Amino acid sequence: MWTKDKIMTREQLSAAVAGWRAQGRKVVFTNGCFDLLHLGHVDYLEQARHLGDALVVGLNTDASVGSIKPGRPIQDETARARILASLSFVDAVVLFGEPTPLALIGLVQPDVLVKGDDYAISGIVGHELVLNRGGQVLTVPLVPGYSTSRIVERILHTS
Repeated sequence: MWTKDKIMTREQLSAAVAGWRAQGRKVVFTNGCFDLLHLGHVDYLEQARHLGDALVVGLNTDASVGSIKPGRPIQDETARARILASLSFVDAVVLFGEPTPLALIGLVQPDVLVKGDDYAISGIVGHELVLNRGGQVLTVPLVPGYSTSRIVERILHTS
């Protein structure tokens, strides 16, 4: 599959998820900004993918990143989506501009909802929706010392 084909509209994603389910595949969902892709992101996404058979990544739009993290993103949503889609263990990338990915989670109805272990299950947006339909909400360990904010700070202090 071409990298660009993994970047989907909600309608395309809905059809893809229906196809995966028809094949008996377990769908995993996670989300984030993924501004400067680093080892922590790659490890996290790879772990998430190992929890099922298809990994959907909800990607914050530029506007939504800016509302959460002033002065960001560093890379625009097109670049961030293409980079994520290039990862072999990512099956779909879909942009969302809402304050939370709840509507997207409702559309996907994932079998597994995943975030990093810096979240409590009760603090993960969509946890009730997923648990109420019999799915799992899990956290995966993060690689210590890796964050986009840390990389940005290091660049600024070495310039």
